[in-house]
Amino acid sequence: MMSEAEIISGCIKGDKKAQKALYDKYSAKMLGVCLRYFKSSDEAEDALQEGFIRVFNNIGKFRGDGSFDGWIRRIIVNTALNFYKSNLKHYYAADYDDIQETTADVKLSYDTLSVEYLLKVIQALPEGYKLIFNLYEIEGYSHKEIGQLLGISINTSKSQLMKSKTYIQKKLINKESVI
Repeated sequence: MMSEAEIISGCIKGDKKAQKALYDKYSAKMLGVCLRYFKSSDEAEDALQEGFIRVFNNIGKFRGDGSFDGWIRRIIVNTALNFYKSNLKHYYAADYDDIQETTADVKLSYDTLSVEYLLKVIQALPEGYKLIFNLYEIEGYSHKEIGQLLGISINTSKSQLMKSKTYIQKKLINKESVI
């Protein structure tokens, strides 16, 4: 098995074995990242492939300042965002006025919830909510950064995050009442 340094070095040289090793090592994890941004696995896989093309084309720019995993993740997230924006015309707008602006203080037993269910809840978020939720809560972007990335105001980002949390909370409460 190749070390990370050997993989990086090989990929810079265009070695197919090193590229395959890199893809094999990181593709499953990065597909998980992509799945959070898209409703269909086909879209997530398309974004993943595009992201790895960018990784291979830009691997010579990796300076080693941070983790290689983090560098790849950043490229994959940015690719997913670009892919999402370029395909925005294919998504339809949905009105979710029925989602309340306030959140109730409800105690839930999270031990009964599976990772698969939580991922399904996040994937079921309306597109705008899902994008903001993933960028803020999972990727750690600030509202200012999200606003710059998506061309929206900071307040829009904050509002969408709050609405996404309300939506998730409703789904968790409904699941809890079924359990």
